[in-house]
Order: sequence, then structure tokens, then C-alpha cells
Amino acid sequence: MKKEVLKSWLFFFATVFAFTAHAQSDQNKVPDAVMQKVYNEVKTPYKYGLALIPTENSKKMDCPSVFRKGNQWYMTYIIFDGRGYETWLAQSKDLLKWETKGKIMSFTDTTDWDTNQKAGYVALQDFKWGGSYEWQPYQGKYWMSYFGGNSRGYEKGMLSISMAYTTKDPTTVHQWERLPKPVLKPNDPDVRWWENHTIYKSSVIWDKSKLTGHPFVMYYNANGDSLDKKRGAERIGMAVSDDMTHWTRFRRNPVMNHHKGITGDALIQKMNDVYVMFYFGAFYPGVKGAVNRFACSYDLVNWTDWKGDDLIKPSEPYDETFAHKSFVVKYKGVVYHYYCAVNKADQRGIAVATSKHMGKSKLDFIAPPPSKAKNN
Repeated sequence: MKKEVLKSWLFFFATVFAFTAHAQSDQNKVPDAVMQKVYNEVKTPYKYGLALIPTENSKKMDCPSVFRKGNQWYMTYIIFDGRGYETWLAQSKDLLKWETKGKIMSFTDTTDWDTNQKAGYVALQDFKWGGSYEWQPYQGKYWMSYFGGNSRGYEKGMLSISMAYTTKDPTTVHQWERLPKPVLKPNDPDVRWWENHTIYKSSVIWDKSKLTGHPFVMYYNANGDSLDKKRGAERIGMAVSDDMTHWTRFRRNPVMNHHKGITGDALIQKMNDVYVMFYFGAFYPGVKGAVNRFACSYDLVNWTDWKGDDLIKPSEPYDETFAHKSFVVKYKGVVYHYYCAVNKADQRGIAVATSKHMGKSKLDFIAPPPSKAKNN
């Protein structure tokens, strides 16, 4: 008799728990009608073309971050040259034609943990959709999050996240200061199951409403062991901070996870009461190649994934392999969607698509040398 009563109570609590979890899930879900409105607002069907290209075939340009100061626009981006990543700065008057200014995070010939990899991204930017897009200082400093490492090669070795900063004008070319050690490593004692191999790109916002209980929120992608102990997919998780120098992982599991392939490079923008996460997906069911997509949230933690068309996908000779890694701004009624374009020759540059027809870029990749015929 007691066993039957116990079973009844266990069934009751299980039912209540399941109902509560389902109700919370429905409450956090962004409605389909809102998702469709966001898609209609952000879509950019007109590919302008390449905005920046490397000066040499062996160099690969990647990961644009765009910000504004005065009547000028600026872009940080990274270049892989065979040794590793360095961070660069470019400038534009019209968001279409860009001019390289120089390096702001360079290789260091030392024994530092990040001597061969310094891939930086703008942090604490005004992330209001159609807003100022200004780079906001905190405690008199401008901040970048970056991933670094001391191994040579394309994303080789253990990569970790740290912070760089400057008290100077971020639109001028100079070397940024860096914290002495990483703030998130894949071998930290509290590392999560999905990030214990390598940590990649990060994006940091200043949430002055403190929805997570903290003003600074980082989204970052990483890969690690899957639940079946095999090397798993790349996923997006969160960390939080109160001072930009000490970071704590937020929640046990990632917030964006397609279980296979890559889900990465989050960019957050706020449209009224909806937060939009632009990200790229690759190599999981329903995705061909590498494409840019989005998800929405009301609380920065629970995200509703868009199920419709890709925002950007391969379609042109310059992006026929990959069209991925978003940075999106809206200015004077036009949406500009910057992304990393990769062709079949594995050349990488920064391309842009727009919501209105803006003409065509005259830039093109340097033609690879013709292959030499082998003698019999």
C-alpha cells in the first residue's frame, strides 16, 4: 500500500515538474510572428560584394567588427598569415569602401601565452539596433575580447579568451594593452563539458539592465567532449562579469546548440524588447556549407532559433564555399551585413550584403597562379 502511494506521489511531482518546465519554455519562446518581423527587418538580399581583401593569397581575412565614431566608420578584423592571427583596423566613410589603417594587436616574440594568436573583437559597443554603434569606454578604457594562444598555425593548440584595452583613441593605430593571462581557458577547474578542447570567438555586451544579475555578458563558442565522450560540436555559451577582468561561466550547458557541426560567432543587437543573436551555422542537418542565421530572446539566456531562410549563404564566386561570421548594422534605413567570404581557392575576405541595392563592389580576390602541367 505504501509503495502504491509513493508511486502516486512521484508521478504527481513528475507531472507537475514537466508541466512547469513546458510552461516556462513556452513563456520564454519568442512567437513565430515576432521572429518573422525580425527576419523581414534584417534580411539583406543584395550582395554588394567584397569590401576588404588580403594583399596576398596566403593571407586570410576574417571576423569583422564594425563601429562608428563621428561621421566615420571603422572595422576591426583579423588576418591569418600562416603563423597565426593578428588584429587589424580599417576605416570607411560610406560603409562600402574600406581602407586598411594598420595592426592593433600583433605577434610578440616572447614566451607569452598568446605570442602567436591575437584575434580581437570590439566589446561594449552600443548594441541598439539602428543606434549609434559607438564603442563605449568603461573605467576610462576601451575594451576588446580576444582569443589567443602560443602555437603556430591555423587555430592550433590550446586557444583561450582574454581581454585587451586601451586608454587611447580606438580609431588610431597603436598596440593595445592586454591582461597578463586568460580569463577563460579550456582547462579551467570549472570548465564545462562542451568547451574543454578549444575556445574561439567571443562577443561582450554591456547590459545596463543586468538581466543576468551582471552588467557584462559574454557569448563565446567552443568545442569539447560531447555527452558520449567523443570530440563534439562547436556551441555557444555564456559568461558574466562585474568588472571586465574577472569572468564566471554562466549555466552548465550552452545556450545555442545544434549538436553537430558548428554554431558560433554570436553578435547581439537589441530591437525594442527583443534581443537578436546573429550567428553562423555549419555542417549540421539542414545547413549547407557555412551560413549566417539568427535567434531571438527576451532575457539574453533563452533563445528561440529562426527556422526560415538563411540570412546569408554561398551564392557568388567570392563566397561559393563559405558565407559566414556576421556583423550587422542599420544606418539611415539600410541594413549592412558584413561577413567572411571564402571561395574555392580558400581565399578569405570581408564581404557585405545590403537591404537595398547599392551597386557592385569592384574588389576581387587576386587570381591564383595557373597550375603547372606535370611532365610525363
